[in-house]
Amino acid sequence: MTDCVLVWTTISADGDPDGLAETLVAERLAACIVVQAPMESFYNWKGRVERDRERQILIKTTAERLPALQARLHELHPYELPEYLVTPIIDGSAEYLEWVRQSVA
Repeated sequence: MTDCVLVWTTISADGDPDGLAETLVAERLAACIVVQAPMESFYNWKGRVERDRERQILIKTTAERLPALQARLHELHPYELPEYLVTPIIDGSAEYLEWVRQSVA
């Protein structure tokens, strides 16, 4: 098990995922952010099935940075309830994981 994690969120395809990503990297809350191509999302919201075009965002950071990242993501995110899922990184390239650590230090 490493101290590095992946954080998943989504944002409207019409939103500003690039601005969100640039801000989080510039503030050293993330080492790298991947913004996926637009996709269709179906979900239950307030008793109704909704369908929206969204973009999946994958954030690479460390467990130590999670509280600050979560707080900032909630400040910047346009959704009332943004997705915030954390996946531990069990193993990976030692050099890459060290780069992640240094990038958010």
